Amino acid sequence: MSPAPLPEGDWIRGISIRQPYAACLLAGAKTVENRPGRWRTGWALLHTSKTTDQGALRVPLTGRTIRDRQLVTGAVVGIAPDHRLPPGPEGAPLCSQWAHPGAWHLVLAEVQELSEPLPLAPSVR
Repeated sequence: MSPAPLPEGDWIRGISIRQPYAACLLAGAKTVENRPGRWRTGWALLHTSKTTDQGALRVPLTGRTIRDRQLVTGAVVGIAPDHRLPPGPEGAPLCSQWAHPGAWHLVLAEVQELSEPLPLAPSVR
Protein backbone atom coordinates (compact mmCIF):
# COMPACT_ATOMS: atom_id res chain seq x y z
CA MET A 1 0.00 0.00 0.00
CA SER A 2 1.48 3.35 -0.96
CA PRO A 3 1.30 6.22 1.53
CA ALA A 4 -1.33 8.90 1.06
CA PRO A 5 0.05 12.18 -0.31
CA LEU A 6 0.61 14.90 2.27
CA PRO A 7 -1.66 17.94 2.04
CA GLU A 8 0.21 21.11 1.12
CA GLY A 9 1.49 23.01 4.12
CA ASP A 10 1.11 20.04 6.46
CA TRP A 11 3.84 19.35 8.99
CA ILE A 12 5.66 16.13 9.70
CA ARG A 13 6.94 15.77 13.24
CA GLY A 14 9.02 13.07 14.79
CA ILE A 15 7.83 11.27 17.87
CA SER A 16 10.15 9.02 19.82
CA ILE A 17 8.50 5.95 21.32
CA ARG A 18 10.07 3.32 23.53
CA GLN A 19 9.91 -0.32 22.62
CA PRO A 20 7.82 -2.47 22.86
CA TYR A 21 5.18 0.24 22.39
CA ALA A 22 6.45 1.18 18.92
CA ALA A 23 6.16 -2.46 17.82
CA CYS A 24 2.58 -2.52 19.16
CA LEU A 25 1.76 0.56 17.06
CA LEU A 26 3.30 -1.03 13.96
CA ALA A 27 1.31 -4.21 14.56
CA GLY A 28 -1.89 -2.14 14.61
CA ALA A 29 -2.93 -3.32 18.07
CA LYS A 30 -2.00 -0.08 19.86
CA THR A 31 -3.66 2.96 18.33
CA VAL A 32 -3.09 5.51 21.09
CA GLU A 33 0.17 7.11 22.20
CA ASN A 34 0.12 8.94 25.52
CA ARG A 35 1.79 12.34 25.88
CA PRO A 36 1.93 14.66 28.90
CA GLY A 37 1.04 17.84 27.02
CA ARG A 38 -0.45 19.40 23.94
CA TRP A 39 0.54 18.18 20.51
CA ARG A 40 -0.11 19.71 17.10
CA THR A 41 -1.89 17.29 14.84
CA GLY A 42 -0.47 16.35 11.47
CA TRP A 43 1.81 13.57 10.28
CA ALA A 44 4.20 11.86 12.67
CA LEU A 45 7.40 9.97 11.90
CA LEU A 46 7.62 7.13 14.42
CA HIS A 47 11.10 6.93 15.89
CA THR A 48 12.07 4.17 18.30
CA SER A 49 14.11 5.39 21.23
CA LYS A 50 17.33 3.65 22.23
CA THR A 51 15.76 2.28 25.43
CA THR A 52 13.27 -0.53 25.95
CA ASP A 53 10.67 -0.59 28.72
CA GLN A 54 11.61 -3.96 30.22
CA GLY A 55 8.55 -4.04 32.50
CA ALA A 56 6.20 -3.67 29.53
CA LEU A 57 7.62 -6.87 28.02
CA ARG A 58 6.00 -8.81 30.88
CA VAL A 59 2.51 -7.34 30.40
CA PRO A 60 0.30 -9.97 28.66
CA LEU A 61 -1.36 -7.43 26.34
CA THR A 62 2.04 -6.26 25.10
CA GLY A 63 3.58 -9.74 24.96
CA ARG A 64 0.80 -11.10 22.75
CA THR A 65 1.09 -8.12 20.41
CA ILE A 66 4.85 -8.20 19.85
CA ARG A 67 5.26 -11.97 19.50
CA ASP A 68 7.65 -12.68 16.59
CA ARG A 69 8.36 -8.98 15.99
CA GLN A 70 11.85 -7.50 16.06
CA LEU A 71 12.24 -4.65 18.58
CA VAL A 72 14.27 -2.16 16.55
CA THR A 73 15.71 0.75 18.55
CA GLY A 74 17.20 4.08 17.45
CA ALA A 75 15.47 4.22 14.06
CA VAL A 76 12.51 5.69 12.20
CA VAL A 77 10.17 2.75 11.63
CA GLY A 78 6.91 4.24 10.37
CA ILE A 79 4.74 7.22 9.55
CA ALA A 80 1.16 8.01 10.52
CA PRO A 81 -1.36 10.82 10.51
CA ASP A 82 -2.31 11.61 14.09
CA HIS A 83 -5.39 13.03 15.70
CA ARG A 84 -5.06 14.57 19.13
CA LEU A 85 -7.57 13.87 21.88
CA PRO A 86 -7.35 15.90 25.10
CA PRO A 87 -7.72 14.15 28.42
CA GLY A 88 -11.33 13.33 29.17
CA PRO A 89 -13.11 14.43 32.32
CA GLU A 90 -12.02 12.66 35.49
CA GLY A 91 -13.85 9.35 35.80
CA ALA A 92 -14.80 9.21 32.11
CA PRO A 93 -13.99 5.99 30.24
CA LEU A 94 -10.67 6.01 28.36
CA CYS A 95 -10.63 6.02 24.56
CA SER A 96 -8.48 2.84 24.43
CA GLN A 97 -7.09 0.13 26.68
CA TRP A 98 -3.67 1.67 25.92
CA ALA A 99 -4.70 5.17 27.05
CA HIS A 100 -3.48 6.60 30.36
CA PRO A 101 -5.74 8.79 32.51
CA GLY A 102 -4.85 12.50 32.43
CA ALA A 103 -2.66 12.22 29.31
CA TRP A 104 -3.18 13.71 25.86
CA HIS A 105 -3.90 10.86 23.47
CA LEU A 106 -2.48 10.79 19.96
CA VAL A 107 -4.65 8.50 17.88
CA LEU A 108 -2.33 6.71 15.46
CA ALA A 109 -4.73 4.31 13.75
CA GLU A 110 -3.27 4.43 10.23
CA VAL A 111 0.39 3.59 10.87
CA GLN A 112 2.40 2.70 7.78
CA GLU A 113 5.51 0.69 8.57
CA LEU A 114 8.65 1.49 6.59
CA SER A 115 10.01 -1.42 4.54
CA GLU A 116 13.36 -1.01 6.35
CA PRO A 117 14.10 0.87 9.58
CA LEU A 118 16.01 4.10 9.02
CA PRO A 119 18.69 4.38 11.77
CA LEU A 120 18.59 7.86 13.26
CA ALA A 121 19.97 9.32 16.44
CA PRO A 122 17.74 12.11 17.78
CA SER A 123 19.31 15.55 17.97
CA VAL A 124 20.00 17.01 21.39
CA ARG A 125 18.76 20.54 22.03
